[in-house]
Amino acid sequence: MNVVDAHHHVWDLAVRDQEWLADPELAPIRRDFSLADLAPQARAAGVVGTVLVQTVTVPEETPELLALAAGWADGALVAGVVGWSDLCDPAIAENLAALRELPGGARLSGIRHQVQGEPDPHWLLRPDVLRGLAAVAAAGLAYDLVILPHQLPAATRAAALLPQLTFVLDHLAKPPIAAGETEPWAARLREFAALPNTTAKLSGLVTEADRRRWSPADLRPYTDIALESFGPGRLMFGSDWPVCTLAAGYGQVLGTAAELTGGLSEPERAAVFAGTARRVYGL
Repeated sequence: MNVVDAHHHVWDLAVRDQEWLADPELAPIRRDFSLADLAPQARAAGVVGTVLVQTVTVPEETPELLALAAGWADGALVAGVVGWSDLCDPAIAENLAALRELPGGARLSGIRHQVQGEPDPHWLLRPDVLRGLAAVAAAGLAYDLVILPHQLPAATRAAALLPQLTFVLDHLAKPPIAAGETEPWAARLREFAALPNTTAKLSGLVTEADRRRWSPADLRPYTDIALESFGPGRLMFGSDWPVCTLAAGYGQVLGTAAELTGGLSEPERAAVFAGTARRVYGL
């Protein structure tokens, strides 16, 4: 099966510090990670394309990621980039158009902001943010949501207000897997998934579990709820490499996702592991 990895990162600490890596628990990944590190692992796992996702909220990073995707030796590996642009900037439409004109700009597939770090649980519903999200939709891009469970209601309301925009929920909104709890996360997820312009990634789950002692059985209640809520046609696999390496290697993450979706038909698995990402991101 050909696989599209819909969510991974790279960073070079000599180019820019990643302040979020200051957390002591993240010490094992406080080093450089490059496409050269990823490529052999991805190819060995049958990955034919990836989506490279932003990590910091600075305007310089997105042009760098676009150029990296287009200029790396294996130019076919990174098929799409989810970058960052200030949604609250009145010139957001012009900024997005300018990104498209840069080297690699044709690979811009979506925009993301670290909403999980915003203290206002209703940040997504601010008028300036909603105007920015409308501009993302007008540019033909998707919007990735990196949020926590308590922020799902605001995300649901934003998606309802902007039916023309496809919202992509990263990491299933980080459910409390290590605690073994499903509510109120599950109810909120189902409300979000009830809207037709919402999709989600089966990504980032191994690091929400007990990173030292997790098993696929720990993840299954959450992936089953996601499959029931979205259906395979609105779910996509993402490795969340290299963050996933805090709990599992690249091949193990992919193998676990394959095990957890083993009950699907071949067309359904093809959607989760490639088709949904290609459609949503226009790869």
